[in-house]
Amino acid sequence: MLFDLLPQKLFYLIMILVPVILCAVLLKAFKNKLPRDQGRDFAFNGKLSAGKVRGAGIVFICSFIITGLLFVPVSLEYVFYYVLILLGMLSGYLDDRSEKPWGEYKKGAIDLIISALTAVNFVYFNQNLTSISLFGFELNIHPIVFGVVATILVWVLINAVNCSDGIDGFCGSLTIVSLVSALFAINILGADSNTNLLIILMILALIPYLWNNSEPSTMMMGDAGSRALGLFLCICIFKTGNILLVIPICFMLCLDGLLGIVKVSLIRFLKMKNAFKNIRTPLHDHFRKNKGWSNTQVIFRFCMIQAVISAVSLILIK
Repeated sequence: MLFDLLPQKLFYLIMILVPVILCAVLLKAFKNKLPRDQGRDFAFNGKLSAGKVRGAGIVFICSFIITGLLFVPVSLEYVFYYVLILLGMLSGYLDDRSEKPWGEYKKGAIDLIISALTAVNFVYFNQNLTSISLFGFELNIHPIVFGVVATILVWVLINAVNCSDGIDGFCGSLTIVSLVSALFAINILGADSNTNLLIILMILALIPYLWNNSEPSTMMMGDAGSRALGLFLCICIFKTGNILLVIPICFMLCLDGLLGIVKVSLIRFLKMKNAFKNIRTPLHDHFRKNKGWSNTQVIFRFCMIQAVISAVSLILIK
């Protein structure tokens, strides 16, 4: 590694400062080169986002990958993860830049391919972690079956995080709570320490973005950020050795983002026109529109609920 000869404290000091400074500088440098949001027709107060910088995810994801290569020991497994995260980010960014938004099926197919490649990469390099376990129960399954389950979980989380990106500061803040939860889980279970460093670097790279995304925001991560974050979250949780921890550690992200997908699927494919008719989706819009919560209340309350769920899960996993 580049900084192997530095004293440990100096190494960590540099590791903390570089992603924050790098992302902040790049956000400022590319602010006027990123696409602008057109506003969303169906989201509550969706038109308020019109004109804001969109696709800022390309900046903090690139900052994360650069600092990951600098500060975390390089291995073939992690290089593949960087490539997959980059591909997830680029697919989202191209959609952000497109004058006509990509269709749901096109985006879903791309996400599925990236999810499958992520699962294959994980199974190949972590054959000792291809069992399904949670809260003391463990089931040894064939690696192919594990790969299918892993693919589904990655695809689900990519789309859940993407759908939850609808309020200033919401997606980034809730993702950080889940990342910190994954960090604790990895330490409790004695899993891969390199993943700990990557989690810290991602959180640090998110800080300058959240500075600009706090209400009233001037920047939005767009699909470029949300899709890559969902993928990265899944990789981190897989590294705990308990892939089903995706459910409790990302519970609020999944609940917020997936309810809308379930609702649309029931209406479109099963013709259940009254499915969840009294619930507005994504769920954060339900609480803003139907319950009168402010954006700040939604962010803090969802984060607090997730923190409690994560704390209970962390107590029970060992």
